[in-house]
Amino acid sequence: MDIVAVKPTASFELDLHYADGSLRRFDMKPLLTMKPWNKISALPLFMQVKAAYGTVVWPNEIDVAPETLWMDSVEVLQVPTHA
Repeated sequence: MDIVAVKPTASFELDLHYADGSLRRFDMKPLLTMKPWNKISALPLFMQVKAAYGTVVWPNEIDVAPETLWMDSVEVLQVPTHA
């Protein structure tokens, strides 16, 4: 399942938007103590995340496996919008 958009939060979580329309939230805090993710543990660097290649990437080719993002994230219920 490909990630098509990502929105980082100030609490080091990622809101992941998938190609099928689902929205999931992934908590990056546990990974930020390990290499190579400790390089993005400062909030300004963390906020530079982008969706690419079906996953999320940061500068200097830091990424997270898409399978990890899917399995270790939680579904976020989307509030319907009314026109």
